[in-house]
Order: sequence, then C-alpha cells, then structure tokens
Amino acid sequence: MVYPLNAIDKLGFYEIKDKIKQKCLSESGRELVEKIQPQTRFDQIDRFLRQTSEFKDLLVNDGAFPVENFFPLKSIVEKARVEGAFLLEEEFFRVLLSLKTVYAIIRYFNEREGLYPNLEVLFEHLPIEKGIIRDIETVIDERGKLKNNASRLLLEITQQIQRAEQDVLKRINSIFKNAQDSGWTADGNLTVRDGRLCIPILAENKRKLKGLIHDESATGQTAYIEPEEVFQLNNKIRDLEFERRREVIRILVELTDKVRPHLPLLLSYHGLLTKVDFVRAKALFALDIEAEMPELSKEAEINLINARHPLLILNEHHKGTVVPLNIQIDQLQRVIVVSGPNAGGKSVCMKTVGLLQIMVQSGLLIPAEPTTKVGVFKQIFADIGDDQSIESDLSTYSAHLSKMKYFTEFANGRTLVLIDEFGTGTDPLFGGPIAEAVLESLNKKQIRGVVTTHYSNLKVFASNTTGLENASMLFDNREMRPMYILQIGKPGSSYAFEIAQKIGLGKDILEAAKGKIGVQQKKVDTLLIDLEREKKEVFDTKVAINKREKELESLKSEYLELQSYLEENKRVILKKAKEEAQEIIKNSNKLIENTVAQIKSAKADKEKTRELRSNLDQALKAVLPKEQAAKQVIKEKITESSELTVGDWVQIIDNGAEAQVVEIAKNNLILAMGELRTVQKRKNVLKLEGRENKKSAKSLSKSLSAGTVADFNPEIDLRGMRTEDALNELEKVLDRAVMVGYPSLKIIHGKGDGILRKFIRDYLRKYSHVSRFEDEHQDRGGDGITYAYL
Repeated sequence: MVYPLNAIDKLGFYEIKDKIKQKCLSESGRELVEKIQPQTRFDQIDRFLRQTSEFKDLLVNDGAFPVENFFPLKSIVEKARVEGAFLLEEEFFRVLLSLKTVYAIIRYFNEREGLYPNLEVLFEHLPIEKGIIRDIETVIDERGKLKNNASRLLLEITQQIQRAEQDVLKRINSIFKNAQDSGWTADGNLTVRDGRLCIPILAENKRKLKGLIHDESATGQTAYIEPEEVFQLNNKIRDLEFERRREVIRILVELTDKVRPHLPLLLSYHGLLTKVDFVRAKALFALDIEAEMPELSKEAEINLINARHPLLILNEHHKGTVVPLNIQIDQLQRVIVVSGPNAGGKSVCMKTVGLLQIMVQSGLLIPAEPTTKVGVFKQIFADIGDDQSIESDLSTYSAHLSKMKYFTEFANGRTLVLIDEFGTGTDPLFGGPIAEAVLESLNKKQIRGVVTTHYSNLKVFASNTTGLENASMLFDNREMRPMYILQIGKPGSSYAFEIAQKIGLGKDILEAAKGKIGVQQKKVDTLLIDLEREKKEVFDTKVAINKREKELESLKSEYLELQSYLEENKRVILKKAKEEAQEIIKNSNKLIENTVAQIKSAKADKEKTRELRSNLDQALKAVLPKEQAAKQVIKEKITESSELTVGDWVQIIDNGAEAQVVEIAKNNLILAMGELRTVQKRKNVLKLEGRENKKSAKSLSKSLSAGTVADFNPEIDLRGMRTEDALNELEKVLDRAVMVGYPSLKIIHGKGDGILRKFIRDYLRKYSHVSRFEDEHQDRGGDGITYAYL
C-alpha cells in the first residue's frame, strides 16, 4: 500500500512508533506497536481511532485506570501446557497479579457500562474465573512465596526444621561460650561457612575442639570448625530441607494441574492485557502531542485545520513554536504544487500531510483540530530524498525516474502522491519538462497529492491546469526570514538572490549571476517577489485593521456597559430622591395642618396667631421646594457614591450583596463579605448609609486574615480524583491561599501515568498568582508531589 517501503521511515512513522513503544508496560504491547501498519478498511480505521479517543478521554476525565501489574502470561501458559511440568512460585505470583489486574479492568468498564462502547469490545464475552485466584491464593502468599501451611505435611516439616535450627543454635552457642572461656577462640563471633554455622578457633587450638574444619583464614591463624555435636543436628536439618523441597514440588505440580484446564482463558486474558496496554500507549502519546480524533471520510480527501508535525511538537528545540498548517485536498483541488524559498518549510508541509495521513489510517490520533477531515487512501506513493544505489547502478535522478515510472503505472483516484523537489537531479532544461509531463499524466489519473518544486514551468502549468493548485510558503522579504505559513492560490519565489545577499555573497558575484539568467525568468521571479511583498503588506494591513476593530468593539462594549450603569444608578438615585422629597412635603403639610389646628384651638387670638405664623415661616424656610430637594438629594447621593473610604459599607449592583471596603486601588475596590474577598470596579457598587464603618474595617481585615490563616491547610491531596474534579479543588485552595497571603502550596497528585500531574502543572502555568513550581525531593515523593509558590 505504501511505495516504496522506506517512505514510511522517511516520513517519520517509525519514530512515531518508537515514541509509542516507550509508553507500553509490557513486551507484548511493544510487539503490537511494532506491527502497526496503515489500514484501508474504513470500519477498522474508525474503530481503532475511537478506541484511542475513548481511552484518551478516560485518562483525562475519569478515575485512575488500574494498570498496576502487566506481566506476560503467554510464556507461562506455554510452559504449563506440557504434562508433568509445573510452574514456580514466582510464575504463579505473576499469574495472580495479572489476573487481579484483568478483573480490575473488567470491573472498571462494567461500572461505566455504555460510556466507552469501543473499548468494551476488547473484553466482550470474557468471563471472570475467580476460582483460579482462589486456588493460587491458598498456596502463594502476598509476597509471592509458598505458604508454610499450603499442606499439612509442609507445615509439619517446616515446624521440625524451625525446632532443629533452634536446637542447633542453642547448642553451638553453649560450645562457643565454653571455647571462649577456655581461650581457644579467635576474635569474632559465630560465622557461616559452606552453609554451616561454625566457631572461629585459633589454629593452635583446633585439635582441642572435636568437629569438622570447613575453612581457614587467609593467614592460616584461624580455623572455622563445626562442632561434632552440632554436625549430626545439621545433617538432620539438611534431610528435612530435602523433604520440604519434595513436598513443595508436589504442591506446585498439583496447583499446575488445577490451572491447566483454564489455560485457554489465561491466553485470552493475556490478549486483553496486551490490547489494553497497546491502546493505552496510543492514548498517552496522543496526550503528549495534544492530538484529537479527526472526522473520517470515505472520500479521497484531506482537510487539515491547524495541523502540526508531531515530531516537531516533541522536539524541545521547536516546542511551542510550531506553525500550524491548513491545507485542503479534494475533488476540485486535487494536487497542491508548493513553491517558495529553501528552508521555508515546503518539505515539512508535505511530510506533515503524509505522516498525518499514515497515522490516521493506522488508528492514531493526530495533532489537528477535531473539525479536520481525513479520507481513506488505498495507496500512498512518496518520493522523498536521495535513493541512489551503487548496488543497483542507480543515480539520484535514475532513482527518481524509477519511482515516477511506478507512480504513472499504478496510481489512481484513491492514491495519495507525495513528491519532494519534483524534477531535480538532472539538467533543469530537461528535468523541468519531464516533471511537467509526469505531473500531467498523474493529474489525468485523478490522483491526490502534494508536490514541492522550484521549477517555474511547473508553477505555470499548475496555474493553467484544472485540478492543480499553486501554493507557496510565505517569506518575510524585509526581515529575510521564512514564516512557515502555507498560502494557497499563488506560487512563491525561491528568493535565491535575496538569501544569497543576506548570507553575504559578494555583490559582483550576484550581479554576474543576475546577468546570466534569462530576461523572462528574471521578470517572472521579480513579479513573484513584488506580489509576495504586496501580499505581505495587505496581510499586515488586514491584521492591523482586525486589531483596531477589536479595540473599537471593546471600547463600544465598555461604553454601553457604562451607559447602562449610569442609567441604572440614575433611576435608583432619582427614586430615592423623590421618596425623600415626598417625605419632606409630607412633613411640611403636617406642620401646616398642626399650625391651623393650633390657631383654631386658640380661637384666632391675634397674639397667639402671630406667634404660630412666625414659627411656621421659620419651619418652612428650613424646607426646600420639592424640585430643589430632589436635585440636592441626587447631588449628595452621587457625591457620596464617588467618595468611598476604607471601612464604608457598599451594595454590589449585580447581585445586591452587601460588603465592606477593605482596600481601594485606583478604580478597583477589595471588598470583604464574611471570610470571602472579592474585587469590584468602583462603578459596580453603591454606598450604604446608616452603618458603623470606618473603625471596624482594619480590625475586620486583620481578624479575617488571622482566622483564615489559622484554618488554612497548605496541602491538598488529589490522588485518584478525576481531572476536572481535581482542578476544581485545586482552584478553590489556590484562591484561598492567595486570599490569606500563604507563600506556598503542597499538591499531592501521585505518579501513575503522569496525566494528572501534566494537567495540574498546565493549570499552574496559567494561574497568574503562581510564580513557579517544582518537584518534591526524590526521597519524599519526587515528581508525585508539586510545590507551587505564590
């Protein structure tokens, strides 16, 4: 399907597979990765992509996936198949751990039934046979060793050995003490020689102690003797150990016989572990390159949106600087002819298209927008690099022509053709026309593809031929540097003279070179450069206009917001002023009515009436007319609202909440609501009257801070939590740490696959109050714990 076979290597697909292998936990998983090849069946590709996408979502958004123990079971099963053979303790222990992992995985998906339908297919109809685990656990302990009570006889033998060893130790200690008292022993304590406990005796005294000499010191001054009395006891222990070993083998053979009927099921479990390891590795790699699942199409088409080369993303030198690629290949725009300067990104553009196509058809997610659309091609033909061969007597150009011959014979409408530096390797006078003829032949076959070239005749041919489309890699001819942006619709200049001038090639040489090229070619190249310059100016102008439009839109939004705020405040203040004015008028009416009533009660006495009228005049002078009162109230309210001080109580207009001003910074207010702090613009609050303010503000701030710091725990444990829940909890603790002024925060997230750690650290990078973060010391948790400094 891919021709030639080394094209996959030249596109970088083997490097991709190596990166995925590093994510595998088992050798069988790595073997599966090695077998990855582009597929042509739509349903198969779709299933592989969806499985990887579901596992990626699982790793990011769901609980921790059980991957504690991945041991290969296939070799163990093959060994157990042989009648009379038996598995060792450590082999049974591996089977036990692997089975526990298998059952944990099955339970994990059963608890989430329907959430990951494509992953559930991996273990569909696979039963849980707990009897195997019970049989093994009756014999093997949690350390992987045979239990002493695995059988009654084994327990008896073990106890006899323990008693005999105690007798030996007791007896030899007594003999050693007597030898020490007699002055026979050398410096040192009891020692082991040839697996036997011996007493160090001075060489001149070795005949005084009856026993077997097992060894001597290097100087010959010390002999290591096993006393005769102990010798018989040790032989008894040795016999018991042989008997114990026979019983252990009998137990293991019996256990192997019990497991043998379940070997086909164990092989199925092995297959499940291998597939899970394989899909998990693909999902982890997808997270590393920030990959998404594209829309899969049954048509022979490609529409890459913000696509990036995965190997460039992983390259530390290019990390964060990879320019995204946007390219569309379909029925109308079948072949893209890319031109432009050297080192401008033409080859990377073509390789990105080829590599991402191979990745998709191999079931791998790609670093592009989810709206990217990728079709399925039956064949992928690529001519990249120099394939000259001494053995085959092929020059560089001959190798290119051999591929062109194959392409023109076997390509069709479901073939993706990738050709780098089309037509090079021979005299341009002849290479250009041959390349044009080949391109014309391929175009007639309705192939899809990307071709890079410097030949002007191919650019002209592409502009005049249906199905072919010129494209260029943008070049900043002022800064004399490539921009790595693909522009569809026009060819690009090679900028040969400009690049040579920047490098420092002599002016006389450049002038001589310009005189040697054809007048027509010079005009074409100059025209392309002028077009590029004008295009760049138009592009820069468009960017500036867009920026200005965004600024105007922002100003308009602020104006409308301010206008709305003023209208709202105007209504509130007017309403309050009217109410106060009405209250004043009401009080005035009461005063007049009281005066009239008093005059009546005085029976219109002149002196009394004069006095009451005088009092009424004085009272009315103190009361302003309704309109003046309203205006005065409005003026006072506006003044009061604009003159806020620390300690004032205010009402937040948006939600009606009341808060106290703790700090004022230009147009921003820091408000306290109980133990919570919030920042509001001055225009978003109204001052409240009639509350005790100024004295309590600072004490409130101090008491809040002291109380909050005392209650605050600068350590958070996020292990086992889903990514979204973990980030929510982290945000709460970070906000509180900033509020109380805490200098650092200890975040425990564990190691595992590193997914949770990655998302936590990405979040910390975006959190403005975090100055830096680092791993805990290796002895205290290493990269399983992050310290964030605020």
